[in-house]
Amino acid sequence: MTGQSSSNEQNVEIASGTLMLPGILGLLAGPHGAVVFAHGSGSGRLSPRNNAVARVLQKAGLATLLVDLLTEFEAEDRRHVFDIELLAGRLLDCSRWMEERQAAQTLPLGYFGASTGAGAALVAAAHAGNKVGAVVSRGGRPDLAGEHLPDVLSPTLLIVGGRDERVIEMNIEALSRLRCIKELVIVPGATHLFEEPGTLEEVSHLARDWFLKYLGSSPL
Repeated sequence: MTGQSSSNEQNVEIASGTLMLPGILGLLAGPHGAVVFAHGSGSGRLSPRNNAVARVLQKAGLATLLVDLLTEFEAEDRRHVFDIELLAGRLLDCSRWMEERQAAQTLPLGYFGASTGAGAALVAAAHAGNKVGAVVSRGGRPDLAGEHLPDVLSPTLLIVGGRDERVIEMNIEALSRLRCIKELVIVPGATHLFEEPGTLEEVSHLARDWFLKYLGSSPL
């Protein structure tokens, strides 16, 4: 893949109800798609793993938006971490904010979800219908999307570590309930956080190729 010019990363705030959610917008010249990140439990916009994935997507010509879907106070309560409807609602607010940016109004949109964020991304995609062009899950809990799984229209890629056995089972179960274009990729030797050498790079490249395939690989 040929790289684009460096992205212009900027700190932003996104309104969701009475809250202002802090985020990092990576917007480059002539993007041909935008990806909003839904982080997992105990993670946020500063996640080194998601930022590493975001940089690969930016080099491929995709704008990125990393947002804290929970406040610091909320994140201390595990009930909020697993409140998938709450997370999905805020993710949809972030999507609307992205659509309102002049530089991103016409861009096809994708979601990248990690851990519990994958469940939120799939619920949001189910609510958004064909407005979301693709979803990628990294070490995710797509099973948490529950009854919403059959309503997802977006082509969905589930990526799981080969040593993350319990999560593999959850992803296989969720995959069987999805009716959209779908694929499960198991990365050999990887544990839940993809900390092993080369495994996060593989995740990044798989996500990049999926988004380029379904969001379009040339500028609009």
